[in-house]
Amino acid sequence: MDQYSDSARTGIRQGYMTRNRLAVSLLFLMNGFVTGSWAPKIPEFKDRLGIGESVLGLLILVFGVGSLVLMPIAGGFIARFGSEKVAKLTAIILSPLLLLLTLVPNVWTAATGMFLLGGFVGAMDVAMNANAVEVEKSMRRAIMSSCHAYWSLGGLLGAGTGGFLMARVGVLPHAVAVTLLCLAILAVAWPMVLADKPHPTAARQKLSLPRTPLPWLIGLMALFSMVPEGAVLDWGALYLRNELGASIELSGFGFAAFSATMATMRFAGDHVRDRLGAKRTLRICTMTALVGLVLAGLAPNAALAILGFAIAGIGISNMVPIAFSAAGNMPGLQPGIGLAVATTMGYSGMLFAPSLIGFIAEHSGFAVIFTFIPVLFVVVLLLSQHASHADHGREQ
Repeated sequence: MDQYSDSARTGIRQGYMTRNRLAVSLLFLMNGFVTGSWAPKIPEFKDRLGIGESVLGLLILVFGVGSLVLMPIAGGFIARFGSEKVAKLTAIILSPLLLLLTLVPNVWTAATGMFLLGGFVGAMDVAMNANAVEVEKSMRRAIMSSCHAYWSLGGLLGAGTGGFLMARVGVLPHAVAVTLLCLAILAVAWPMVLADKPHPTAARQKLSLPRTPLPWLIGLMALFSMVPEGAVLDWGALYLRNELGASIELSGFGFAAFSATMATMRFAGDHVRDRLGAKRTLRICTMTALVGLVLAGLAPNAALAILGFAIAGIGISNMVPIAFSAAGNMPGLQPGIGLAVATTMGYSGMLFAPSLIGFIAEHSGFAVIFTFIPVLFVVVLLLSQHASHADHGREQ
């Protein structure tokens, strides 16, 4: 708290990697690692329970429902108790949940496990984003984009090593290893997490959603930034293979190019935002993402479409971090409440929009989807003036 108070009082920008920044970066890394480690377990999970694709789809939907249920609740508790306490508690509960899903004996217990996994991934997401907002304020510099880059890095590590470890040591030892590694990361981060305490009036507030329009407008920015991201992640490879004639190997490069440019630009995004400001950075990113997706949708071949996805990754990379920073810095509203709205609305786009896109694409094709979905970015541009709130924590 002394570090936070001193910087808030003097207004002096701190160094690049403080203890508080390292701690919240490790929380993002851990959350992404759990999420990424789940992906390669899905085939084994399906076979062990003896379920088909439709039941698996319902269980994945339960994961999303868990996130959407617990995210607003986490936001209310952050307003009452501070992001530090909520982030630590949700991280502890999240750590063994992958192990729990490895041990569930039937569909009903699996549904409970999926609800808890999705719920605590989402609840921790709100808490760690709220803590990142507080660290931004204490440091007088942008850090949100790099925090999300650590999440992407964690996801990449989890997904990249999961299949290898399960093949070499088995499914259960892999789940145990993930749990122990998460607890080790948490142990390192634990003493360094920035302790933020709500104002006495905020602690007495009811756990209710905001009634002013601003949080919902910023939530709309997050939603319309994440729907195209979900479209690329879920349908990009199928578009390349079925409509542009790409091979199985080449079709994977669309996702790889998108992910690579996104992770790279998230590490660079804070420096860009510090130099240009959040509003200007958001507008440049949104236009870049728009050009990239339109190029992918109109591409006559797979190579050009992959280039379009890479350009889109550059743009989309920092749109959501800026929206989350703005949500956590709105005047007169606790960071946890604003972030609960933004994360819930944003991740609902990632969780539910791809299924709607798939239904539409059955009748129109994916080329039309990727050509016209950037219309959502026009709405983000129209709302981009609200991104200026993302800089308030550093200017006060």
